[in-house]
Amino acid sequence: MNNQTFTMPQKKIYIETYGCQMNVNDTEVIFSIMGREGYERTEDMAQADVILANTCSVRDNAEQRIRGRIEQFAVAKKNRPGTLVGIVGCMAERLKDALLDSGKVDIVAGPDSYRTLPQLVREASEGHPQINVILSREETYGDITPVRIDKNGVSAFISIMRGCNNVCSYCVVPYTRGAERSRDPQTIVREACDVFSRGYREVTLLGQNVDSYLWKGEDGEQVDFASLLEMVASVSPLLRVRFSTSNPQDISDKVLYVMRDHDNICKHIHLPVQSGSNVMLEKMRRRYTREWYLDRVEKIREVLPECGLTTDVIAGFCGETEEDHRETLSLFEQVCFDTAFMFYYSERPGTLAAKKYADDVPVEEKTRRLNEIIALQGKCSLKSYTADIGKTFRVLVEGPSKKNPEELCGRASNNKMCVFPDSRHRAGDYVDVRVVSATSATLLCQLVQPSGEATT
Repeated sequence: MNNQTFTMPQKKIYIETYGCQMNVNDTEVIFSIMGREGYERTEDMAQADVILANTCSVRDNAEQRIRGRIEQFAVAKKNRPGTLVGIVGCMAERLKDALLDSGKVDIVAGPDSYRTLPQLVREASEGHPQINVILSREETYGDITPVRIDKNGVSAFISIMRGCNNVCSYCVVPYTRGAERSRDPQTIVREACDVFSRGYREVTLLGQNVDSYLWKGEDGEQVDFASLLEMVASVSPLLRVRFSTSNPQDISDKVLYVMRDHDNICKHIHLPVQSGSNVMLEKMRRRYTREWYLDRVEKIREVLPECGLTTDVIAGFCGETEEDHRETLSLFEQVCFDTAFMFYYSERPGTLAAKKYADDVPVEEKTRRLNEIIALQGKCSLKSYTADIGKTFRVLVEGPSKKNPEELCGRASNNKMCVFPDSRHRAGDYVDVRVVSATSATLLCQLVQPSGEATT
């Protein structure tokens, strides 16, 4: 009698992730959900039984990239019969049935339907294309432990809320991610404790607008974002805490004071401005003015003098005049951000701006204005980074420098990247470095010995 046993080969899932940090965290959630169904993560698309693209719809070029990848997925599917192709995330939510109509996609799943992916995969494998893009007012995936996909095992993303209620006129997010809802703070703290116990030394709390985080318990208890920051910071003084993204009309003085009072809450705020013109801000439905924004910046620098400050900006929004553009440039000069994410306006179907305003700034003009902002920001970045020469920072080592394996890199509390010669430390260590020179994007440093002397 033959007692030999056979095991079925484990099914494999491959995911490409596009867009924001929230999408990275969503991919980790999907790996966890599919892992329970016996799917093993693979980074080789040719071996995958399921191929997913976790997508972004914020800008048109992001969607165009994914359309091109669908063609590549079709080739992989042809080479491995039975492979399923799925589009998940914001693009799935926006385009819905149009993706299935292409005949090259088997599964379409929106950001709130990831729990149903195992069922969608099973039914799609029987030859029936599946779609679930129902948005939820409750789903936070708070009970799911994400499968971390970072490379260094040092920094982890933790989603604290989902959706957005702001409905900025240019933005598709409220339509693809639904209404705002906050996650139970105890599940957030548990997740932070879990990653710390596994060697992670930094967490980034994620939300479309973290400052509007507000959890209400059944007993009437309320936890706002400042309180949540304190709770996570209290996990361990060795656990750094970052967060993204803040909204200028919501960031409170209480948050700033909590940041000041906890050394392990990183002194960096990403505060999107989008425009320096009040006319454009009103048309964008940003709900703050240029003056309000500058007041917030002044308060940040009063409470947190060494705080890093970064931003987002859109050039060439509907009806933007040269005067509006000049007001954006003047705001950049006044604030002098460390860095900025800079784009020209890309109309997104279904948004208030697409319905209400003409996209009337020519692409050539958008490009010129964007290039002027980029050039100015380059000067501001260089000024900001060179101002740190001679300062000493505590850095969390992330790993070897991309350009030189004999150097290590890591970020200071203010989020600036530091590079320094070092062969003794490893990812996850804290080291003190002194800045000896700088570029517009990097602080070039030397290790500081306990005596206070820098190494050569």
